[in-house]
Amino acid sequence: MVKSFEDLQQVGKENVDLAVKAFGAVSSKAQAIASEVADYSRKSFEDSTAAFEKLLGVRSLDKAIEVQTDYAKTAYEGFVSQANKISSLYVDLARETYKPFENLVAKVK
Repeated sequence: MVKSFEDLQQVGKENVDLAVKAFGAVSSKAQAIASEVADYSRKSFEDSTAAFEKLLGVRSLDKAIEVQTDYAKTAYEGFVSQANKISSLYVDLARETYKPFENLVAKVK
C-alpha cells in the first residue's frame, strides 16, 4: 500500500513538473509571438503613413500610381515575410510545448 501511494505521489509530481515546463514554454513563445506581431503592426502603420504622405505630395497621376504600386509591393513582401516568421514561431511553440511530454508518451508505448 505504501509503495503504491509513493508511486502515485511520484507520478503526480512528475506530471505537475511536466505541466509547469510546458506552461513555461507556452508563455515564453507566446510572448515572442506577441512581440513580433506588435513590431510588425507598428512598422506597417509607419510604412502606410509614409506612403500616404508621399501620395499627398505628388503632382501627377503617373507618380501617384508609382507611389501606390511601390507601397503595395513593399507591403505585400513585408506581410509574406512576417507570416513566415510567425509561422516559424508557432512551429517552435508547438515543438517546445510537446517536448516535456515526449518521455511520458514514450512510457505509455
